[in-house]
Amino acid sequence: MSTLGRSGVEVSDLAFGAAAIGNLFTEVGEEQAHEAVTVAWQRGVRYFDTAPHYGLGLSERRLGAALREHPRTEYTISTKVGRRLEPTRDGGDDLANGFAVPATHRRVWDFTADGVRRTLEASLERLGLDRVDVVYLHDPDDHAEQAFREGYPALEKLRSEGVIGAIGAGMNQTGVLTRFVRDTDVDVVLCAGRYTLLDQHALAELLPAAAARGTSVVIGGAFNSGLLADPRPGATYNYAEAPAELLDRALRLKSLADRHGTTLRAAALAFCAAPEAVASVLVGVRSAAEIHDCADQFAARVPTAFWQELRDTGLLPADAPVPAEEPS
Repeated sequence: MSTLGRSGVEVSDLAFGAAAIGNLFTEVGEEQAHEAVTVAWQRGVRYFDTAPHYGLGLSERRLGAALREHPRTEYTISTKVGRRLEPTRDGGDDLANGFAVPATHRRVWDFTADGVRRTLEASLERLGLDRVDVVYLHDPDDHAEQAFREGYPALEKLRSEGVIGAIGAGMNQTGVLTRFVRDTDVDVVLCAGRYTLLDQHALAELLPAAAARGTSVVIGGAFNSGLLADPRPGATYNYAEAPAELLDRALRLKSLADRHGTTLRAAALAFCAAPEAVASVLVGVRSAAEIHDCADQFAARVPTAFWQELRDTGLLPADAPVPAEEPS
């Protein structure tokens, strides 16, 4: 377990990302979603992350229902603000936004103080909880100034009132996250897809800034949406078909992992967990089998010789942190 910044909120080293049980891309049955959360608990996961965006609230409802079976003091849950859900009668589905659910609501970008409070209240209702532990400003890429000027102060006030324990921002880029670390008093940032075996953008500024400020980092997207889990023609990278150059790089990484008696999945997770500032690695799963696999891979030791060969062959920067060698 690690503590997020100076907040006192604790998270498990491996975290459950609940976008998939919100029917990300394809439908997931109620029983399968519930079982995935149950197995995650059995495997020691105690940090669970969701958002209104995931399935238009379906992820929050399913996660809240599954966690209701466990003592509230024994797990940490985070959700997000910035996309407010408004009912709509337009009909159809939400696949244009990535979720296989009926389009019962539409998303409205809203990083105002009022929007933050209203969005959080609706999330609490869907989760069936009276509080959440962590709230992130969700993808404020095109709304950064409003997020800094209005959304962040609203979260800071909620934290000071004791309504939430820790606050932060979650994005698929590093520039704005680095600004949050340097210019605000966030406890944590969630960096998705920008610190992996294929993309080390976070290494330049975000991770050093977080370490210097005592701000925690949660790393998401360790598999870059699939390519590092199963590199093959047609595999996805950042939710689109992987370019040939990246597929070739991933296949080279897999070949080296195989030769060193480990797996690419284990190496991908271990790499994300290695930096000093990283408190937790967030994996998106949709089934009991997937969470079992992720937990097994996360626990596996990756040989030191593998990391050295990655550096020697130029597949990994020399300054990228790698797991410390364990005593034999």
